[in-house]
Amino acid sequence: MELTIEHLSKTYPNGTQALKGVSFSIPKGMFGLLGPNGAGKSTLMRIIATLQDADEGSVRLGDLDILKDKQATRQILGYLPQEFGVYPKVSATAMLDHIAMLKGVQSKSERKELVEALLHRVNLYEHRKKAVSSYSGGMRQRFGIAQCLIGSPQLIIVDEPTAGLDPGERNRFYNLLSEIGENVIVILSTHIVQDVKELCTNMAIINEGNLLFTGAPDAALSEMSGKVWEKSVAKAELERYKADHQVISSKLVAGQPLIHVYSEAAPGDGFEAADPSLEDVFFGKIFGVN
Repeated sequence: MELTIEHLSKTYPNGTQALKGVSFSIPKGMFGLLGPNGAGKSTLMRIIATLQDADEGSVRLGDLDILKDKQATRQILGYLPQEFGVYPKVSATAMLDHIAMLKGVQSKSERKELVEALLHRVNLYEHRKKAVSSYSGGMRQRFGIAQCLIGSPQLIIVDEPTAGLDPGERNRFYNLLSEIGENVIVILSTHIVQDVKELCTNMAIINEGNLLFTGAPDAALSEMSGKVWEKSVAKAELERYKADHQVISSKLVAGQPLIHVYSEAAPGDGFEAADPSLEDVFFGKIFGVN
């Protein structure tokens, strides 16, 4: 089953064009939706999740028209927004039991079995009696995934799920999402390039409401092969290099700026060939150099 997005547009009352005729397809597995803050990612996610209407276009999951049949979509959808509220003092077990009831699991014994299985799966069973409001950021995100999985969804959307997580929690979350993505469509909306690099077999880059790239990360890296060059420069010289070259990224290495530039041919000036990274692809697309 494939999610197909065609000519999707959305303009807000203040005139902001969040999406400008976006079209692409998402196959089963982990799919990364990459873009800077304000790119239109969250608008797209909310439209797919039936929380917001589009002005134009269509979204279909197989034969299901998501924009027209919202109730049917919600039966097969799991959605983890960037931030979600929880009731104070309500335990993980009680919260998941309540959500399972709302999703139509009427049998008490069936709910109990389902909730315990989910808590084991997201490694929260030992913390099942604690209030979700007392969980750390990573634990809360794993709880969010547990509630997403109620009802065996065919489509799961996670919006900026690793923002604010420490490296250990981020890796645990990566492993959990990777396991889930083996059987369903999982859309990972993020501005963190590493999330896509670690998890996704397909991706799209979006900026200012426009689709800039869609395909496999390896294909995007191949496009830039032999066109990325790097050099360590003095901080005082950084602006000169930005004026003279197409700088796509700059990061500090041992306190010194290491710049990557995009050039079809060797730029000279002391630059050396560099293996392109997904960060180079991302910034190259954003800056319109490739």
